[in-house]
Amino acid sequence: MANEILNTLLKEYEKKRLRAEIDSEKKKNDLYEKFPKLKEIEDELNSFAINTAKNILKNGNQEKAQTELKNKIAILKKEKQNLLNELNISSDYLKPNYECKICNDTGYVTDSNYKTTMCSCLKQKLLDYSFNKSNMSNLDKENFSTFNPNIFSDEVDVAKYKYNISPRRNILNIKEKCIEFINNFDNPNYKNLLFTGYAGLR
Repeated sequence: MANEILNTLLKEYEKKRLRAEIDSEKKKNDLYEKFPKLKEIEDELNSFAINTAKNILKNGNQEKAQTELKNKIAILKKEKQNLLNELNISSDYLKPNYECKICNDTGYVTDSNYKTTMCSCLKQKLLDYSFNKSNMSNLDKENFSTFNPNIFSDEVDVAKYKYNISPRRNILNIKEKCIEFINNFDNPNYKNLLFTGYAGLR
């Protein structure tokens, strides 16, 4: 079940990422149509990078080729940035507008050691999904502060309730145990809670 949920979310992420990249490409094409010089610079950057890579593979003169590439790219990028400044356009305008700037809507991030971990946004999505499935979406209305023990009987009836205390006293004892559990939630030595009852009870 957990894998199914994760796979469903990752498919949603893929759609979001693709949508952001398609929108970005459309904005870029519209901008290049209005200002062809920007496209010329971009094409020159791409062409020079490809040709330099080919020369490195063919001649093996990596140091010289890399230096030329860096210098040429720096000049072209500066020219491109100057033109964007003149047009009062942010350089971020040409980048995909991903919903999550940390993982770029992939759901995962890779650190400097090439270790891949789940992004906080995907973790939150999984938590939200579990929360919604747990029928706890009304916690703002149904919680200990709104708990009313008076709806439980104060009558002690062992034959009926199987306890020698009243249902009200019993539910208050349960409440105290729950609060105690919450206050000690981070304590690994503290026991868990087990709720039992007839099927369908909430």
